[in-house]
Amino acid sequence: MSIFMSPANVHVNRNPISGSVKLSQYHAGKYLVAWHPKASTENERHTVVIGNGKTDILVRQIAGALARRIVNYLKAGMDVKQNNEMGFIKFGSRVDIYLPVGTKVNVNLEQIVRGGQTVIAELA
Repeated sequence: MSIFMSPANVHVNRNPISGSVKLSQYHAGKYLVAWHPKASTENERHTVVIGNGKTDILVRQIAGALARRIVNYLKAGMDVKQNNEMGFIKFGSRVDIYLPVGTKVNVNLEQIVRGGQTVIAELA
């Protein structure tokens, strides 16, 4: 699932689940437009994996053509709570969330979502 943010949006990113941070890693890269198919593998990005004993969720903050700065507060081993801030991306960006098979997705393609308000999915 990809969530695109324009320069006019709020770019605070939140923890998708409560659990323990298994991975928090920065990757240097390009600055392709956020909707480019290779943006999630070639752009500057920060990857986080959070596990709760039942499942692991991978969240990838991706810098876009205008965004030149990703801020992420999480470190491996930290315990985090769902919906607390994990970081932010400046000036237009994208967040990819990798959900387990069987997850019930509550949003539709091109739906506008609000951080901290819209429940985008429910784990099985």
